[in-house]
Amino acid sequence: MTTEPPVSPGTPPAFADYAAVTEYLYSLKAGGVKFGVDRMRRLVEVLGHPERSYPTIHVAGTNGKGSVSAMLESILRAAGWRTGLYTSPHLVRLGERVQVDRRILTEAEIVAYTNELMPAAARAAEAARDEQATFFEFMTAMAFLQFQRKRVDVGVVEVGMGGRLDATNVVLPEVAVITSIGLDHCAELGDTFAQIAREKAGIIKPGRPVVMGRLPPPAEQVVREVAAAAGAPVISVREAFGEDTAQYPHTNLEGDYQRWNAATATLAARQLPARWRLDQAAIDRGLLRVDWPGRWQRTQFDGRRLILDASHNPEGVAVLEQNLRALIAAEGRPPIVLAGALGEFRARALLDVVCRHAREVHVAVPKQARACTFAEMQRLVPPDSRVQVRPATLEEVFPAARTCTLGAPGDTILVTGSIYLLGEVLARIEPQRGAGEGRLQDF
Repeated sequence: MTTEPPVSPGTPPAFADYAAVTEYLYSLKAGGVKFGVDRMRRLVEVLGHPERSYPTIHVAGTNGKGSVSAMLESILRAAGWRTGLYTSPHLVRLGERVQVDRRILTEAEIVAYTNELMPAAARAAEAARDEQATFFEFMTAMAFLQFQRKRVDVGVVEVGMGGRLDATNVVLPEVAVITSIGLDHCAELGDTFAQIAREKAGIIKPGRPVVMGRLPPPAEQVVREVAAAAGAPVISVREAFGEDTAQYPHTNLEGDYQRWNAATATLAARQLPARWRLDQAAIDRGLLRVDWPGRWQRTQFDGRRLILDASHNPEGVAVLEQNLRALIAAEGRPPIVLAGALGEFRARALLDVVCRHAREVHVAVPKQARACTFAEMQRLVPPDSRVQVRPATLEEVFPAARTCTLGAPGDTILVTGSIYLLGEVLARIEPQRGAGEGRLQDF
């Protein structure tokens, strides 16, 4: 690792290049997820509270929080505001997590911020031994600093996991958003809708409005209870738009679930004060210009139609099944599916759906420690399935940019499951994005 000499005893060394910085950040990531906001509170205090220098919108949810964040950013930018967008994980490049007016954080900026944050994190940890900031907390701090220094008008901040104990929960948002509640990350957040909703509802702040997407009744009850205790008004998608998604706002992102997300983003935008100039025309413009890859994203090359869709948990897989039915009805035949998943719980739900609706299924293993192997996936194939399930590697399927070996010209290929798998595919078919940074994807 290339470093420069320390400035003084006890001062962390400064890293000279991006390779050294990513090794350091990986060492932090290897320490795993540490819930709790105390470390982050100490860190932002040392940094002078950059997160207080601009208004924020805070977005939580099991599914849809990334799409809603992207929609809100697009709406605000369409109205002429300078936007910050913080999301996770990244698809290809680490800098995708922190964007200002959709320009990603550069390697040079990541090096500079890491060198700045190391001594700040050391000072923040002096009051609590063994409380070194985590990888996610470093990235969150980079977002707060970048937004401050680029003088954004507003920051849209997506929760990493949960809400109550998430590092992002140091912000005091203009609006809190809870997009959906499903059973995912159950070991960390609870194994019922109510338990998970209570964790997500931890982002609700006293007196600040909370926009609620379409939630299961037990989850909605919890969100309303937490909001009432905080004196926070609740704005509900169901109450505002009803149950018929045909009446929901339009967006350029495909699928009924994106109409739900568009309704959630619309309501959140409407909660901002009049000075934001977010009339319906600005909202409509923003919703039709959303850039959010990997969500039923269509492209075409090598004579094949390719769809990339992250469906990494049972709630997302239920939406995938709706989209598959619509696709088959439109095309008159099933697609070829390339799938990969992290964890048996997610893999079982994914295979149950794709084996019912695919002509053939190919399984690729994402380059993540939690990824299911082909043998594990094969054991989870429904016993009554008649579709052939085969192992695959991305090197074989996408040997070069805009080249695909699955199927034949005229076929539709669906890549689905883990968002990490989609990131690896995008790095291969769109090399202009840069080399994939999979080691820093998880968490």
